Amino acid sequence: MQEINVFFVWKNYFVYLCKEIVERIMRILIVNTSERTGGAAVAANRLMEALNNNGVKAKMLVRDKLTNDISVAELPHQLRNQLHFLWERWCIFWHLRFSKQHLFEVDMANVGSDITRLPEFKEADIIHLSWVNQGMLSLKGIRRILDSGKPVVWTMHDIWPATGICHITLGCLHYQSTCGNCRLLPHGGSPHDLSYKVLRRKKTMLKDRNISFVTCSKWLEKEARKSAVLADQQIQTIPNPIDTRIFRPHDKKQARLRVNLPLDMKVILFVAQRIANENKGIFYLIDACHKMAAEHPEMVHNTFVAVLGGGRGNIGDVFDFCTGNLGYVNDTRQIVDIYNAADVFVLPSLSENLPNTIMEAMACGVPCVGFNVGGIPEEIDHLKNGYVAEYRNVSDLAKGLYWVLNEADSEALSREAVRKVTASYSQHAVAMKYIEVYNRAFSLKNNRT
Repeated sequence: MQEINVFFVWKNYFVYLCKEIVERIMRILIVNTSERTGGAAVAANRLMEALNNNGVKAKMLVRDKLTNDISVAELPHQLRNQLHFLWERWCIFWHLRFSKQHLFEVDMANVGSDITRLPEFKEADIIHLSWVNQGMLSLKGIRRILDSGKPVVWTMHDIWPATGICHITLGCLHYQSTCGNCRLLPHGGSPHDLSYKVLRRKKTMLKDRNISFVTCSKWLEKEARKSAVLADQQIQTIPNPIDTRIFRPHDKKQARLRVNLPLDMKVILFVAQRIANENKGIFYLIDACHKMAAEHPEMVHNTFVAVLGGGRGNIGDVFDFCTGNLGYVNDTRQIVDIYNAADVFVLPSLSENLPNTIMEAMACGVPCVGFNVGGIPEEIDHLKNGYVAEYRNVSDLAKGLYWVLNEADSEALSREAVRKVTASYSQHAVAMKYIEVYNRAFSLKNNRT
């Protein structure tokens, strides 16, 4: 009888310990404008999944919810949220003197939702900001989050948190001091223009408050450290994660049959959410193809350019090679097939952080070619798993594409691409780094209180 009582005592104690462990699981709320649209949304979803698979309870809070995923919460009052978006665009439109040229290259965060009253916010241990622009959060709203006392981590998917109003600096250094004279405003702005005013508001927002900033690339960390806004903030680099169980090599022939790409040609793949986005550099790819066709005429008949992304127009009119516009695809299995169908993936962007597309292609064993800009050379190891071309150099871009397609050991490149992704960008590797950030932020908060 006594032995039975001891058994039940230990059993109850074990149940108690398990309950304590469950209750102490860290709860993370990832805040992003969209659930699925855009590279930041994709990265935020992958991070949520990686955390949940590695002992952390993570949820997302979004304005634009597109699925029935119960781990993703939607902001209430959708009409009001749309009005926030429209009002900010109108204010920017006015500052642009009613020009649409840079309408979606600028954010001022003058309006947004107060998420501190939501149950998802109240139950979270850590608030993890992701891409929160276009009326999702205002600067005042972010200050309310900071004033709540909850630790805040902010993943920078571009330079906006460190500048006045722009997401891409393209060599502008004004954000390192005061902003002003903004290149995106009419006639180059003025010393005390919108960029100057918003940068000052960001500095006020962060006054006497600390955020753990995370950049997806070492390049962006280096740029962010120069910012007048983030001078006293913690900044470190953690790459985006990818699920290597989904993005992995498959049989190339079968993949081409499934996505209807030619079996007897070399396939160059270009991917962009908007094909015509000048920053993604399709015009450099067009010129590089012109150059390869002129120097290697045999490629005209054995090379195919596949373009994945949204946009109008007949791309066959501008390439010397056979082409196929695959349109906009959001089915993950089909996207994996498209990557596996390619012989080389090219992204001649003019500015990038750490492109998900390069990571996805490499995970599928596809060597990549891109310019030496942003985080691209952190992903592509030159002449090991792809080719890093000199910035804006069409000749070197063509040289890299030709080398991958016709000169390099394709099997060796493929192996190295997969190895790089597995070692650096797997869910487990990235989740462990973020858990360290969360624990440190939580400890600092407790020490202050």
